Parts: sequence; C-alpha cells; structure tokens
Amino acid sequence: MSITLEQAQAAIKAAHEKSLEMGVKMNIAVVDAGANLTAFARMDDAWLGSLDISIKKAKTARYFDMPTGTIGGLSQPGGSLFGIEHSNLGLITFPGGIPIKNAEGKIIGAIGVSGDSVENDHTVAEAGVQAVEGR
Repeated sequence: MSITLEQAQAAIKAAHEKSLEMGVKMNIAVVDAGANLTAFARMDDAWLGSLDISIKKAKTARYFDMPTGTIGGLSQPGGSLFGIEHSNLGLITFPGGIPIKNAEGKIIGAIGVSGDSVENDHTVAEAGVQAVEGR
C-alpha cells in the first residue's frame, strides 16, 4: 500500500495553507512508500536551494521510517548513526521530514518541507501529515 496522488495532494494543500498562515515560503515534497516523488509544490519565491532539501527530507523519512529530526539526534558524533547522512546519495538529518501512515498505522509515504527554520519546516510538515492521517 502506498500513498495515493489524492492523499499526496491533500498533504501538499494542507502544508501550503499552514505555510501561508505562518507567513513562510516553503518547498513541499511528498514521496510514496518506495520513496518516489509523488507530489511537489514550490511556493512563490521559496528558496531554490530548499527544493532539493525538501525532497531529500521526504526520502530520508521514508528510508528510515522516522522523522528526520530523530535521525539527526542519532547521527551526532558518538551516536549510533554517526555519518549516516553520507549514505543513499545524501540524507537530510534535521527536522522537516515525517513519515505518513494509513489508518492501520502502516507507513505509506513521507513529507519533506524546507524553506525556513527547521522548527517551522517541521510544523508545516506536520500539517501535511495530519491532512492524510486525519489527526
């Protein structure tokens, strides 16, 4: 089971609305269960450099089925995943990527957001997750 295009677009829409509410310009990516890009939005004037980061955040969250900020904590010097960001053609290990689950709790994809502080990236990503998971 993978995220549908309709679900991915709902996540993008909710994240976009949250971005507007917060007054931030974001790049928003949703990947399916195979970490393939399913939906993407770049808000007007969002940083170009954040385009790739948003996609990598979504992929990282799906590759390891945990929020990217959690991976960041584990990848610090001395941590069990130190250096992991150099694998898989580059991972992002700071907040803004979150797995998306279906009603049964199975991961069906992930969202990645980049364009502002990592705290704001995470908040916007969470809005996208909630749109799919119905929380």
